[in-house]
Amino acid sequence: MSATPFEGAESLLLDDEHDALLAARVHPLEWRDPEPKSRYHLVVLGGGTAGLVAAAGAAGLGAKVALVERALLGGDCLNTGCVPSKGVIRAAKAVHAARNGERFGLRLAGEVGFDFGAAMARMRSLRAHIARHDSAERFASLGIDVFIGDGRFTGPDRLQVGDASLRFKRAVLATGAGPLVPPIPGLVGNPHVLTSDTLFRLTELPRRLVVVGAGAIGSEMAQSFARMGSEVTVIDMAERGLGNDDPDAAALVQRSMEADGVTFHFGARLQRVDQDGTVHWTHGDDDVSARADAVLLAIGRKPRLTGLGLEEAGVALDGGRLVSDDFMRTTSKRIYAAGDVVGSHQFTHAADAHSRIVIGNALFPGRGRKSRLTIPWATYTDPEVAHVGPRTAELDPATTETFTIDFADVDRTQLEGEEGFVRAHVKRGSDTLLAATVVGPEAGDLIGVFSLMIGEGLGLGSLARSVMPYPSRAMALKQLGDSWNRTRLTEGRKNLLQRWFDWTL
Repeated sequence: MSATPFEGAESLLLDDEHDALLAARVHPLEWRDPEPKSRYHLVVLGGGTAGLVAAAGAAGLGAKVALVERALLGGDCLNTGCVPSKGVIRAAKAVHAARNGERFGLRLAGEVGFDFGAAMARMRSLRAHIARHDSAERFASLGIDVFIGDGRFTGPDRLQVGDASLRFKRAVLATGAGPLVPPIPGLVGNPHVLTSDTLFRLTELPRRLVVVGAGAIGSEMAQSFARMGSEVTVIDMAERGLGNDDPDAAALVQRSMEADGVTFHFGARLQRVDQDGTVHWTHGDDDVSARADAVLLAIGRKPRLTGLGLEEAGVALDGGRLVSDDFMRTTSKRIYAAGDVVGSHQFTHAADAHSRIVIGNALFPGRGRKSRLTIPWATYTDPEVAHVGPRTAELDPATTETFTIDFADVDRTQLEGEEGFVRAHVKRGSDTLLAATVVGPEAGDLIGVFSLMIGEGLGLGSLARSVMPYPSRAMALKQLGDSWNRTRLTEGRKNLLQRWFDWTL
């Protein structure tokens, strides 16, 4: 459609019953904004994860709170990110399992059929169901004044939304981020070009899909669409995919994706996309092109900072980036920032953690710091890959020891037929955990143990002392602790033990 009835509607199929229900919950057209209070303890601009957590948390403590959202409550996570993408991934996983069940004795009478439209309808239905948690009605029931419309700062302590002027003691800037669309010919206005904002509107599987970007979003969707039957090509300027992750883990994921039929072109620079869907890129001195029914741009996200009246509020930008300190405060003493708009660690769980710091610092004399957070990340490919702590390339080999347990040595993963490993980096000469990587099924769940360990100052010795259920994938973590424990048995200690046993015999 050339025009949409409200911002964010371009992500939805408004004639679909599930998306219509979603819209009724997160951008109700009949919504009547409340009469503003004389002053709010907290005004929250942006109704994604960061804004919703800040608003609900502050209101739960008794503060007077206003929440302003111009597009869809729930933000990217609910509407165009975590929730719909995982619905697509689950459908693709089911297809893959059915088509690769022979080694487990599965016998099918014929070809495995797949209904892409039904899979997407399931996703939209679940998304609409989950949306009740983020709905305008629910947040109003929490005692929050919910305003649906464009919010703009008109001064250091005021925000205008429609005809209402909201005066505040503190405010939270939580407007999130959107897909990055570079100034390359043929990207804007091209019916074949999709971003995460428009991908989940699809009702028909594209026969040929070109994915630009081999990061988390690009990799997840490339593998899923390949499993569902698309011919998928991934191009990226880098020399490998998942550049923030352990190289061995990224290589394992790439091999799995290639086995699913994904073709990679690294060191490739996108040049243009024609109106017929032909994608042109260069690789070194070579010009390459491929015809596509759909092109997914997945090259990064840009904070939403335009049209907010930041200058009037005294909120500074530096090179287009928001300036904020370790306490989550912007250059305005009244205004804090949380979530993707901050620019680093653009994850839902990071947005949640940011907002908890903001509540303490903005409403109370708190001194919570962003730098004290331990934030893991996970990419939900198959196998999954997850990491916490400094990136592998940032660790100093001279002061770091690395321990790895391959899934080939873990009973449960052998029985499941799974590839992967757990890897921990510790401070040399101690068990102090610095960083960890998990690649394999449920990596996003297992990495939480390492995140807790780093946050609480626990070392690998604590894994060795723990009792894990057998047979589980978690046994890999205990084996990791055991491998560190064995390094404590030096030759000197062995000699002492031998003398002890000789004496006690």
